[in-house]
Amino acid sequence: MYNSKIIGLGKYLPDNIVTNSDLEKIMETSDAWIEERTGIKERRHISKGSNDSTSSMGVEASKIAIERAGISARDIDLILFATLSPDYYFPGSGVLVQDALNIPDCPAMDIRMQCSGFVYAVATADQFIKTGMYKNILVIGSEFHSGGLDMTTRGRNISVIFGDGAGAVVMTRAENESVGVLSSQLHSEGKYAKELSLIGPSTGRWVPEIMKENDPEDISYYPYMNGQFVFKNAVVRFTQVINAGLEKVGWKPNEIDMLIPHQANLRIAQFVQKKFGLGDNQVYNNIQRYGNTTAASIPIALTEAWEQGKINPGSKVVLAAFGSGFTWGSIMIQW
Repeated sequence: MYNSKIIGLGKYLPDNIVTNSDLEKIMETSDAWIEERTGIKERRHISKGSNDSTSSMGVEASKIAIERAGISARDIDLILFATLSPDYYFPGSGVLVQDALNIPDCPAMDIRMQCSGFVYAVATADQFIKTGMYKNILVIGSEFHSGGLDMTTRGRNISVIFGDGAGAVVMTRAENESVGVLSSQLHSEGKYAKELSLIGPSTGRWVPEIMKENDPEDISYYPYMNGQFVFKNAVVRFTQVINAGLEKVGWKPNEIDMLIPHQANLRIAQFVQKKFGLGDNQVYNNIQRYGNTTAASIPIALTEAWEQGKINPGSKVVLAAFGSGFTWGSIMIQW
């Protein structure tokens, strides 16, 4: 049995910055309203006509992670691609990354766990490495939200939140069992699935059916979120799953060197920070600049924290997420 560890990190963000003031021009909202409720000041959106896509952003983040890992793309044994916004309905985006990186005959798996996707993917990679089945695993979180949002006053409660971007890590075997991923906690509660969802198009409601109805009031093909209900559940589940991980590895909250929460809402992250009595230097947030990038949010933030020297050998790092499904999870890493 091996432990798994992260040896390379990378991120990619589109160049196009969309500020709250920009959104004021196309919907009834305000910079103050958005920042007060979400903490977001700006986000990145893929520009119209750009060649960026969910998979291409994942590829760019992966190239950086692979280079920093000191290996070549051909050394990758498995690709795990976390996203809720794949390039196509099928096939998944993982195989597109495999082709773009010229990795021969490499298995690729898409993980559709939304905001918890990256945590689920890291936990999955950890198990494949622990059993010895694969050595080097590329784990990607990438999202292209902006093309599927209702950018009008009707959709403002959701559309102001989300942004585009990608993050990636390379995971490999850790010969020292005291370092690497020490615990993964995964949960789901499907009875609340529709509280944060996109119902159509789907196999229950194909595109031709929506087009035939041609109802301008039909918004089932845009994301739906019961915001207050999701918030209340998020703060509870975040706390529970972090506590479970800490108990598993025997850490005290004050021993956490860096908590990387999924960037859903700055107010949620601040609540969790206060709950565990953590200082600002123990929590990394970047939702102010990127919005909620769903499965990409943790790897982007993790990469930035590492680049800024906030994560070093010996650091105790906690990853935690909550999102659609409902799904939630945590990862404890001894760096």
